[in-house]
Amino acid sequence: MTKAAKKKSTKGVTAAQLKKIALSFREASEKTSYGKPAFAVGKKFFTRLRAEDNSIVLVVDDMHTRDMMLELDPRTYFITDHYKDYPSVLVRMERITQDELCAMLERRWRKIAPKKLVAAMDGTAKQAASTAKKARKKLPAR
Repeated sequence: MTKAAKKKSTKGVTAAQLKKIALSFREASEKTSYGKPAFAVGKKFFTRLRAEDNSIVLVVDDMHTRDMMLELDPRTYFITDHYKDYPSVLVRMERITQDELCAMLERRWRKIAPKKLVAAMDGTAKQAASTAKKARKKLPAR
């Protein structure tokens, strides 16, 4: 495992890493939410840091998903009274890896990004995978 890969799998995400990862998604930008720095895709809320408890606000698919996350790993996921009626969960930054954060935010991005943008990204990924597969076939046998 390379140092970079090891670093990504280390538990704990910083505010700077959250910002870098959130802004790596196409059309993501910095905005405000409840007067606090946040990230959006277009005009839609993407995520934000809650500095008061060192957590990340993550909007999930539905209340069932949120409740399942809370039940499965209450040390990582929690809510406050403010979020009790919303399909959102708070994620303790020290309990997740950068890879996990990327996966969580990609799921959210796919829900709120323009459909054409998601399709373009999927097409680019499929094309890259196909090109890599063709390149592997051309390699001499070992």
